[in-house]
Amino acid sequence: MNLEEKCRILLMVCTECLDRHTQMRELDREPDFFIEVKPYADKYHILLDEWSEESYAWVKAAKPKYVHPVQIDALTDSMKQFIVQSFYKKTGLKRFVLSIRSAEYTLKTFLDALEEEARVNDEFQ
Repeated sequence: MNLEEKCRILLMVCTECLDRHTQMRELDREPDFFIEVKPYADKYHILLDEWSEESYAWVKAAKPKYVHPVQIDALTDSMKQFIVQSFYKKTGLKRFVLSIRSAEYTLKTFLDALEEEARVNDEFQ
């Protein structure tokens, strides 16, 4: 799986987290940590770690204009938090939604930079 595919999957996770949080509030229930939360979180925490490693390498090599290493750290930390928080109805809505929107913006910026790099590479071949 390449960096672009990982970005798209992480964007999908953002949407899932927002939907799940809404559903948990509507259903007014608490999840089972070891059956629901931990397996889901572990799966995407591993993907986030892979994404961040590849992203650091790509940023170092490609030097994109609007993508920086600090964004990788912020996105990784934020997503690891809101993935878990999405299961709990008591999570504050405003901050939760802002964290997701910020992650989505960063991921879309990454995708734009990846597409720009691909376009430039195609022109020179």
